[in-house]
Amino acid sequence: MTENISSALKDWIPYKFFEEGGINYCKWLYLGVEEFTDPFFDVTISKCMKLPENSNRTRCISSIEVLSEWAEQIVSVAPTAIIFHISRCGSTLVSQLLGLQSSNIVLSEALLFDELLRWGHKHNKMRQALPLLKAAIGLYGAKRNESYNHLFIKTDSWHIHFYTQLRELYPNIPFILLYRQPDEVIRSQQKRRGMQSVQGVLEPEIFGFDKNEIMQSGLDEYMAKVIETYLTAFIEIIKTDKLALAVNYNEGILSIVKKIATVTGISITEKEMLAMQQRSTFHAKYPEQIFKEEQHTEPVPGYLSKCFSLYNEVEHLRITAVDKK
Repeated sequence: MTENISSALKDWIPYKFFEEGGINYCKWLYLGVEEFTDPFFDVTISKCMKLPENSNRTRCISSIEVLSEWAEQIVSVAPTAIIFHISRCGSTLVSQLLGLQSSNIVLSEALLFDELLRWGHKHNKMRQALPLLKAAIGLYGAKRNESYNHLFIKTDSWHIHFYTQLRELYPNIPFILLYRQPDEVIRSQQKRRGMQSVQGVLEPEIFGFDKNEIMQSGLDEYMAKVIETYLTAFIEIIKTDKLALAVNYNEGILSIVKKIATVTGISITEKEMLAMQQRSTFHAKYPEQIFKEEQHTEPVPGYLSKCFSLYNEVEHLRITAVDKK
């Protein structure tokens, strides 16, 4: 029976959570030969939706409750590390570089993970959501290829506010905390704003915000408040979690990948490092475009003063931790 279920689920994953008639369901996606190598998981979904197994004529749906049962019956790779970030700080490129190793499964902002966490938070059902999340991660980490030995999860930026729950699920793996200068994050958001940077798109309670108050803020000022919550969480985690590794975008992406390799015990061959060096010269989200770091000299706006105070504290904690080693 186990072999039959494992074989049947080999190239399928649950990818979307929804409610209908008071019952919770999930939609399933056929992967075929597709790997998780795109900058974001929704790109992989778009590719897979073109397969006949995922046509609109076929609805592959199950009760959400079967996830835990089915996940126990497949061979999967346990998470190696979880990568948290404050957005626009190199996490996408770090994920892309880790994905160049054939032994790594890299899950970048999987929609279902976010849906389960936010559903649990919104409806006060986190105790039900967490086992489902762990099961979903197990299904995504299915050993579809014998070379797979490591599983990296890149979260959405707001998932740092689910740190306690995720640490409860995975008490013994490194948590990577990736950050960047707040003004650099804001400038990137001004070009293309993410979900977390626009009031009302995400539940304000996730950030500890009052809905009425945050609606009065401008977009940049609001994003600054979001960054403040991220950095505040980072500070607390660095102080209390011995398995947390803080890394700054300005250290260089290759240096960050090497640090992640060290704390997770993975080896990077010379050939793989050369491939990473080459990939790092291209844009993280647009792999066909050569990346060029922009230079700015304008003064830091006043609304970022608290962000920079928190950023400097994170920097102090990171550098102090390095000096102790």
